[in-house]
Amino acid sequence: MTFFSKSQKKQTGLLAEAKQIAFVLLVVFLIRTFIFGLYQVPTGSMETTMLVGERFFADKFTYLFSKPQRGHVISLNSPLFKYSDNVFKRLFEEYVWGPQNLTKRIIGVPGDLVEGKIEEGKPVVYINGQKLDEPYLNKYPLITVWRKDPKLLAKSAQSEALSLISQNKLTPQQFEEYFNGSIARNIVRKSYDPSVSYQDQPFYRIQESLVARDTNGNPDLVYPGTIIEESKTCANQEATDKNCWDRSDVFRVKLGDNQYWLMGDNRLNSADSRVFGPIDGRLIHGRILFRILSIDSDDDWIIIDLLKHPLDFWTRIRWSRFFQWIY
Repeated sequence: MTFFSKSQKKQTGLLAEAKQIAFVLLVVFLIRTFIFGLYQVPTGSMETTMLVGERFFADKFTYLFSKPQRGHVISLNSPLFKYSDNVFKRLFEEYVWGPQNLTKRIIGVPGDLVEGKIEEGKPVVYINGQKLDEPYLNKYPLITVWRKDPKLLAKSAQSEALSLISQNKLTPQQFEEYFNGSIARNIVRKSYDPSVSYQDQPFYRIQESLVARDTNGNPDLVYPGTIIEESKTCANQEATDKNCWDRSDVFRVKLGDNQYWLMGDNRLNSADSRVFGPIDGRLIHGRILFRILSIDSDDDWIIIDLLKHPLDFWTRIRWSRFFQWIY
């Protein structure tokens, strides 16, 4: 008969508990990696289909057996991330920790010829010679808003730049570039309904004092259908077989095997395939299916926002956008 001391029994119990916890964590990891995912929207690239601060359920399991289809709203690993050449490290980056998650809509699938053109002064998309009907595009103008008081932002940016210069971390010649970059990072464009007041906006709460204005004092608005940027290199590519994209609304791409062309529903505020080109299907890891909740918040953790703003938090909940399917 074997006898164990109290300390040995305690160690054995702790080891058993550790094994159970490790097993549970492994199961959770496998489920989250291959079955379903929960995602938060970090940017406005998919407005108004998806708004910043919303949480979504994504189906990962289906893509293990079938290919993503045109029109699907998907989550993917950023193609701009510099992935490791080491196989094991690459897997860690893709499934554990690494690139930012993006959310876009699939416009072109393998084998498609995808073309962006300007017709009657507005950008349109063609798939295999047929004009694409896109009812999901954002129909609202974008209003330019400061994150904070612009005077305070300018003062802070100037102070930071001068401090860096004094530490020899920035040259006087780089002052303007640094200053302008700091200001630009604190400007955001949000979907805006001109038919209602700032206080009653359906998408984001907008503080009138932070609205950027043009030289005439009017709100700085960009309307749907506005051409973002005239093509500098792709305008004459139609007669060639060469793929071309240059961040503009004019592009021409013949998709190869396992290549996809992605675009945001909010074309005026989306860094998508017009920027990074076709993406490898390997980067796609789930189809966004269902909106769980919606709150006008930039915080990654809802509980943190609630603790920081226990009263204001409840006024920013978009109750009408809870529990909805995504198309």
